[in-house]
Amino acid sequence: MIEFADSRPKFSPGMLVRHRRYHYRGVIVTFDMECRAPTQWYEKNQTQPPRHQPWYHVLVHATGSVTYAAQDNLLLDAEGMPISHPLLEVYFDAWEDGRYLRNATPWESW
Repeated sequence: MIEFADSRPKFSPGMLVRHRRYHYRGVIVTFDMECRAPTQWYEKNQTQPPRHQPWYHVLVHATGSVTYAAQDNLLLDAEGMPISHPLLEVYFDAWEDGRYLRNATPWESW
């Protein structure tokens, strides 16, 4: 039997999040309703949260990194301050009311 985590997305593009375990801050670019990463990638993932939940593509603050994180591993970022990332201008048009405004540039996924 497959265990399902909460399948409703809690976060949307432009929202700031913090990772529960690794504590990095970032901004959501887009999400998948379940993990779309290849099995080989998933099996190498240290935490292996359930695949059947929303997974988010996150630009990580003060790095050039992008992560793919399960909803169970993310919290709303209480800091509410803008982030720094080289891809911000590619995917977002502005910072307004504590979040980024997503543009129409498509995210190249798996």
